Amino acid sequence: MMISSPRNLALAIQAGGFSLRMGRDKALLPFGGQPLIQHIANRGKSLTNDVLVTTNQVEVYRFLGLPLYPDHLVERGALIGMHTALTAAKRPLVAVIGCDMPFFSPRLLACQARLLIKSRKEAVVPRSREGLEPLHGVYRREPCLRAVHEALELGIRSLGGWLKLLRALEIPEAQIRRLEPDSRIFLNVNTPEDYEQVKALADVSPPPGPRPHSEVSWWAGAA
Repeated sequence: MMISSPRNLALAIQAGGFSLRMGRDKALLPFGGQPLIQHIANRGKSLTNDVLVTTNQVEVYRFLGLPLYPDHLVERGALIGMHTALTAAKRPLVAVIGCDMPFFSPRLLACQARLLIKSRKEAVVPRSREGLEPLHGVYRREPCLRAVHEALELGIRSLGGWLKLLRALEIPEAQIRRLEPDSRIFLNVNTPEDYEQVKALADVSPPPGPRPHSEVSWWAGAA
């Protein structure tokens, strides 16, 4: 089922990591009878019809039938992947998620996109108990791409350092839970233990939770 979301929103799935701790390509791990990245792509299609994948293994992911974009910068890392996503996207708003987040929330991303449109910010990023979640963020393409170039010139290579250069709206965890009570949404798969955990949780129904009557009632801090 399609989620109501802005029409000028693209979704970029980041699949450029080396999966060193997993020991094999985590995006291809079986999940729900299909490769994990296929599950994530299908989930993403409920948010927008403009889904792309950033990867340096184009032939490996050809089966997805989606636009695939390799990095053009020589360096490697999460910020380089963000550069690729923002460069490749054709729409002015870009949601970015990791290829190893099976429970990411299209509903939350859609609301992040609407908040971004209403605000004067350049990014809307949730904060979980683990910290900021830039790979569940929504970004204004042009200013965020300029900030990537600025970060690289300053020697910044982390997403956290890059975010400090942006006018970013952070969504605290308490507000996230009002809209999206599923505590699994930021779980990712880095190790074999993580993989076993998400497989075990896949059959668990998310808890019911309160729903806001409007976006204004959910979040009033978007100025």
